[in-house]
Amino acid sequence: MEILVVAIGGAIGSVARYLTSGWAAARFGADFPYGTLMVNVVGCFIIGVFMTLTTERLIIGPYWRLFIAVGFLGGLTTFSSFSYETIRLLQEADMLRAFYNAGLNVLIGFTATLLGIGAARFL
Repeated sequence: MEILVVAIGGAIGSVARYLTSGWAAARFGADFPYGTLMVNVVGCFIIGVFMTLTTERLIIGPYWRLFIAVGFLGGLTTFSSFSYETIRLLQEADMLRAFYNAGLNVLIGFTATLLGIGAARFL
């Protein structure tokens, strides 16, 4: 049952990532991985809110944690894509964009997680 719950959450998260990446490329251009940055930041915020609420304020069943934190957010966030895209930028000698991509994902991602924790505690 756990595997099914993770698989369904992962499928939903993966589709959300695909749609977000396509939208971002159409909206902002494909010269920078904006979609990957967006889903990583949003995923960091969601995990901050979700894990804080479910460990400090709410009691939920273990399947929900598997569905959201492992499945959905595992499918949504794209650190493997982030890593590959950053390496490709480095291989293309686009050092500035590679630096921005790595720095923004880490800095904004950590900030989003901290904001998510703060938002959950504020509620």
